[in-house]
Amino acid sequence: MAKNKPKIEQYHLHKDQPEKLQFEIYSLSDYLTKNKGHTEKPHIHSFYQIIWFTKGNGMHFVDFNEFKASTNKIFFISKNQIHYFDNFSSYEGVIIHFNESFLMDNESDIDIFLKYNIFNDFESEPVFTIPSVAIENFSLLVSNLKNEIENPNNFAHKDFLKHFLKLFLISIQRLGKRNNCKNPSINNQQNITLLKFKKSLELNFNSIHSVKEYANILNISSKTLTNHTRETALKTPLELINDRIILEAKRLLSHSNFNINEIGFQLGFEDPSYFVKFFKKQTKKSPSDFRKAIS
Repeated sequence: MAKNKPKIEQYHLHKDQPEKLQFEIYSLSDYLTKNKGHTEKPHIHSFYQIIWFTKGNGMHFVDFNEFKASTNKIFFISKNQIHYFDNFSSYEGVIIHFNESFLMDNESDIDIFLKYNIFNDFESEPVFTIPSVAIENFSLLVSNLKNEIENPNNFAHKDFLKHFLKLFLISIQRLGKRNNCKNPSINNQQNITLLKFKKSLELNFNSIHSVKEYANILNISSKTLTNHTRETALKTPLELINDRIILEAKRLLSHSNFNINEIGFQLGFEDPSYFVKFFKKQTKKSPSDFRKAIS
């Protein structure tokens, strides 16, 4: 068991004040200056975060990977996703925070699409590159959000903010270029199946590990689910399931004091020795070796 390992910090947005607006927008340089002691340490949020770097050249660290943080890169950080900034001091841009309740009154297909594709914390890179021809459009959307947040007494204040936030996310999906995947279509049934599978996986990865059970939840056959994920994600459902379990295992090994057996139990492995074998097969390292390597 790891001794005296500090628990990773978790930050919340008005956790105990549901009556407050569950949305914030800041200048990136001001935010980093104010929170310097926290932003450069690995941490997680219980809310969603959008980081648009409009100026600067450094690295941003997300779930054991490092990505270039440079002009017109936008990062989408999901709930419970470990990330932190480097110590570059001259970033400019914008940072947006919002809780799930702010964006989604109900889960229509478009809401699921935005949440489980843009904010995708295990299957794709969390960074988009904004084409130069689209910068003016995104700047205008951000300007509208900034102006509105300063006028909380405006009629339909929350609805206005939600409208422009969704426009921002939809525009990203239309024009943004994620480094390692193509832009899927909301009208494609295969993609909708993938997104609904990801939603179910996020809710159940620590208890359900079989493709058949997820197919049953989605009311489709295992073959159909496999065909859809291979077409849209270029992976089988089992590969996606394993990826999500391994990501959570790495998070717990890196930032908790749970021993190996406890982590295995938390992830749905009744036999701790099977968890060790599973982790080693997927990563080529034992859980204890991984923990030593990152400590």
